[in-house]
Amino acid sequence: MNRFEGNNIDVPAIEGGPKAVTEPYGMGNKYGAEELTELEQALVQGTLFYAHGHKVKEFCRAAEKLFGRKYCIAVSSGTAAVHTALFALGVGPGDEIITSPITDMGSLIGILWQNAVPVFADIDLRTGNCTAGSIEAVVTLRTKAILLVHLAGYPCDMGAILALASRKGLPIIEDCAQSYMAEYRGKVVGTFTELAAWSMNDFKHISAGEAGFILTDDERLAHDAASFADKYYQRDPDVRIPAKLGMNYRISELQGAVALAQLRKLPWIVDTRRKLGEALLEGLRSMPGLHPLEAPEGGRASYLGFFVRVDEKVVGISARRFAEALQAEGVRCSFGHTGIPVYEYPVFRDQAFFPGHTGLAFESDPPQRYMPGLCPNAEEWLRTVVGLEMSEFYTMRNIGEILGAFRKLCNWYIK
Repeated sequence: MNRFEGNNIDVPAIEGGPKAVTEPYGMGNKYGAEELTELEQALVQGTLFYAHGHKVKEFCRAAEKLFGRKYCIAVSSGTAAVHTALFALGVGPGDEIITSPITDMGSLIGILWQNAVPVFADIDLRTGNCTAGSIEAVVTLRTKAILLVHLAGYPCDMGAILALASRKGLPIIEDCAQSYMAEYRGKVVGTFTELAAWSMNDFKHISAGEAGFILTDDERLAHDAASFADKYYQRDPDVRIPAKLGMNYRISELQGAVALAQLRKLPWIVDTRRKLGEALLEGLRSMPGLHPLEAPEGGRASYLGFFVRVDEKVVGISARRFAEALQAEGVRCSFGHTGIPVYEYPVFRDQAFFPGHTGLAFESDPPQRYMPGLCPNAEEWLRTVVGLEMSEFYTMRNIGEILGAFRKLCNWYIK
């Protein structure tokens, strides 16, 4: 008897049966006394400006120590972090930047503002991330860099991608916004490449409301990134004359204070999510027709979310219907993740990137076109994926009941 099988076949809740999930989901407040202490210390400084206070500096030193990198630059958002990293690499008009079709627009805004061209590489259905092969397939003479997105806590296959980047002479920016402390062969993401960017908005492993940061080991890149994010003022000699055009991506001492307290909690947050996520993964592996997202060989996920691809032919119903059935059982989940890949968003479909202007500022040769069919695996994954919410406050009983809901539906619908 397979693990998904039971002696009794219970009627799904969506068909009129009782719910599988009866225990309330574990809840907690991610902010507490630690954040209040740091905020109080920030307020009594008499300044909330990052360059004159201590909290942003303390956060940067703590991040450098935790990740083992030389330089941390704190910025106002994950979008700002990616944009700043692109600028530091010298990305400019007409440069092509290869990235994932399954990501937040925050990964793409900086590319477009630099008048560069987003180029999308397809994903691996098993990991949800771009592969060395899919990246190589879209490399051209105009390719300037790879913006590598680690999706939802799942690391990319860094070995093969680093080998490709070395062979092609291409720098990589790791977009780690969704994947704090995800691992590949014993190293955490964000420590493999020239630059790495993180988000600290309210929906990430740690949060300061809105903030982000960049890590690098390169002094020049760190200088250019810090200058760009600070309107290109040169603060070492305290000369307030901009050397180049920069952005105001500065972080306040209040954000720095909360971020510092959150960073101290990060190891516990990731360890807890990993235990819950790996228990869920192990339970789902034996259920036919279900393909949970997995890290590549040698990798470990940190589970910002949890995704399961539904083989509709095996399960007997659509992935959308399966998600609806899970919701009826009391499982917190959604269908389709982003729904469509980013290149099908209206902003790309209509190439309406800037007010009063249609099209990319600089076209590729041949021209880059954004249309359905560009990344077939990404489209298939989004058409058949169910996403589960994850939290460090969930209990193992919550995980057991979620697995029970999956098992119940498999028993009922698989013929």
